[in-house]
Amino acid sequence: MNRLRRKMWSIVLVALAGVLLLSGCGFPGLNSSADGTVRIASMSTTESQIMAEMLKDLIEHDTKYKASILSNLGSGNVMFNAQKRDNADLSAVRYTGTDLESIMGQKIDRSRSQSQTDAYVRRYFKQHYHMTYFPSYGFADTYAWMVTKPYAKKNHIDTVSDLKSQAGKMKVGIDPIWENRHGDGYSDFKKTYGFSFGELYPMQIGLVYEALSQGRMDAVLGYSTDGRIKSYNLKVLKDNKNFFPPYDCSVVANDAALKKYPQLKKTLSKLSGKISLTTMQKLNYQVDNNLEEPATVAQRYLKQHHYFEGGR
Repeated sequence: MNRLRRKMWSIVLVALAGVLLLSGCGFPGLNSSADGTVRIASMSTTESQIMAEMLKDLIEHDTKYKASILSNLGSGNVMFNAQKRDNADLSAVRYTGTDLESIMGQKIDRSRSQSQTDAYVRRYFKQHYHMTYFPSYGFADTYAWMVTKPYAKKNHIDTVSDLKSQAGKMKVGIDPIWENRHGDGYSDFKKTYGFSFGELYPMQIGLVYEALSQGRMDAVLGYSTDGRIKSYNLKVLKDNKNFFPPYDCSVVANDAALKKYPQLKKTLSKLSGKISLTTMQKLNYQVDNNLEEPATVAQRYLKQHHYFEGGR
């Protein structure tokens, strides 16, 4: 009984925190950056936490400003609303393709190149939201189909199209959001690839990798930068019809914050083009597999690459 009561209180508190943040009357320190503290919005994903810690360390080393992290926000939409309502000054990670659909409400135009899509999203954010999309960190995170290596060998699977012969009897774990997404969701996937799966199991993204490795799923839809791909020794299938466009990852800052904190722009630009897909996978792996703290992983990376050398 006590356990149930504690669980119910936890749910209530989490819900209350979300309401307060989105209503613009949240916790101390969220509503104003008047104290000279740059507020960094971060999702609960490993990737977002690591990049938020890197930005915090760089800001506090390079500038006279302090920095704080608004952690564990539920989605890119929540981070966007936090920025829009001036509860945050920047988002540690944003993805061009995701913002195109979920924030801008537009479908993917596959006739555009990736660079054209990125440029369009950057212009739109600047004109409509007064936010600056910085150049990509250097990696793109996208959905990726994966199976175990024994399953791939047994069924001769290297590409997504190769799943077709097994698809009707497959149990597949997916991110709950993906099933009903427009543009790159399940409905469009079936049209593009010409097959559907036997059973779909929506689940928290962090659970799909373990479910696959334990044989409870035949295939799962995960993220291309996830360190658990290496942890569980999974095989990522080639998206041979280019259904999922790579979603370049960047920091996005409010123009008002860049004006208020003139040293900020130079510091936020320091990581542009510096972190490859392989590097991000390794950093995620250190947290997800080795159970290191995101702050530890972030600081070690910055030290190893000499970001802390020299003064302000």
